Amino acid sequence: MSTTSSTTTSHTPEPGGPVEDAAARPARLIQNESTTEIPVHLLFRGDPGTAPVPLRPAVVGRRQGTGEQPRLRGPVVAKPKSVPEVDPELTERQARVVPGAVGVLAGVCGVAGCVLTSWWAGVLPSLAAEALRLPAYAGAGLGPAQWAAYAGAGALGLFGFGGLARGRTGQAWVLGLFGRYRGTVRRTGLLWINPLLLRRRVDVRLRHWRSEPMPAADGNGVALKAVTLVVWRVRDTARATLGVEDHETYLRECVEAALARVPVDPPGTARGPAEAPGEALTRLVAADAGPVGLEVFSVRPVRAEYAPEVAAAMHRRRIAALDARQRASALTSVVDSVEDTVTRLTMRGLVELDDYERKVLVRDLTVAFCAGRGDTGP
Repeated sequence: MSTTSSTTTSHTPEPGGPVEDAAARPARLIQNESTTEIPVHLLFRGDPGTAPVPLRPAVVGRRQGTGEQPRLRGPVVAKPKSVPEVDPELTERQARVVPGAVGVLAGVCGVAGCVLTSWWAGVLPSLAAEALRLPAYAGAGLGPAQWAAYAGAGALGLFGFGGLARGRTGQAWVLGLFGRYRGTVRRTGLLWINPLLLRRRVDVRLRHWRSEPMPAADGNGVALKAVTLVVWRVRDTARATLGVEDHETYLRECVEAALARVPVDPPGTARGPAEAPGEALTRLVAADAGPVGLEVFSVRPVRAEYAPEVAAAMHRRRIAALDARQRASALTSVVDSVEDTVTRLTMRGLVELDDYERKVLVRDLTVAFCAGRGDTGP
């Protein structure tokens, strides 16, 4: 038996031919990818003579802006909010005052000095001398000594009675001398204050301020007229009086600026918590009014109305939204009632329904419930 062996002749492609290149390079999976060849000398890191060669990413270089490569962004530094700058030395401090009894005593001494000087000069009426039980004296006349005594006693009386002041609860005195702040008096009762100091009375009680209608906007940017109620008081009398020209005007401007940044919804149309606009307004106004010595406790919108040019359109829109909400609520109630009725009938075994009969029953119950709610509805 002879064995025949057949040899198959295969054609070996030439090195570097097109067939070998096509088999060695796989098909691209991503249309926009680009590959970079790695030099052979990088595979042998132990070679000391190898020089570093700068290369691009060796695997896949994706196009910028296609969403395939993440964009590295640096940290965003928030810009600090600018706050009103007031003279740091302009801070409320207690002024030096003395009890009012000292001023009364000084005034009485001044008046007594004037009377005695008149008796000394001999110009005091006899009736006054007898009433004061002064001894009879011919008098030395009005000379330089008498005029000096008059000047000293008169100055003492003027300073004594002229510096008397009455401190009240909820009121404070801001004192100044030649344009310079000298302190604040918050004491009550009879006091003596230097009469050369300029006094400005400041109300430090808790106050409520109701604004006039101010321009605002709702969550959709529709123009509004809002009235706000602000609860505030003067905390630092020096800054509130001397730091700004008029602290009430400044407070009004702060409220108007806050209304331009915070959306205010009319009553009944609020999309979120009703206290959210008030808290945001309070935070903004308190931050702006704090550096000038005003303490804001709350800023609440009490009335918000649409501008006259959009009031009619927004009223119709609100009515349509209420009607749609009422219809949705009625439909939900009807569907729940039908489902409950059909479930009870089938679960208790009162009826046996196939798919067609179930659909007919659901349709009839829906029509009946809708008609009943329509007859009894407003």
